[in-house]
Amino acid sequence: MSHTYEYPRPALTVDCVIFGKDAQGEVLHVLLIERAHAPFAGKWAFPGGFVDAGETVEMAALRELKEETGVDTALSAKLLGVYSKPGRDPRGWTVSVAFRAEVAMAACEVQAADDATRAEWVKIEDIAEMAFDHAEILRDALKKE
Repeated sequence: MSHTYEYPRPALTVDCVIFGKDAQGEVLHVLLIERAHAPFAGKWAFPGGFVDAGETVEMAALRELKEETGVDTALSAKLLGVYSKPGRDPRGWTVSVAFRAEVAMAACEVQAADDATRAEWVKIEDIAEMAFDHAEILRDALKKE
């Protein structure tokens, strides 16, 4: 038996906040993509995207990370938070589950693909403007360091 409800539902997305330090272990970087498509084309964002039917949010986070950056590693990602502020995504009502992890930058070969024009490690202090509410997500992730 199928159950359906006549209530609006948000789209479900994931975001991956992946931190790394330089070879000396001193300068903090975050793995970002440059968005290839609207909204926010050309802006920095976290690797992430929509959760597919039949996927858990954890599975979606790993899939999106690999699709957009080429990073294919079993992350020990921890739940950072859920972001659901109305208007956070101009495409409509969207709720994002954000994950946070730390990796050795040297162990991750990064290559942009899928929805990303570029994917690279960016120094925290070099980030000027981010897509969506990703600046808020970054602030939260830095507090958990």
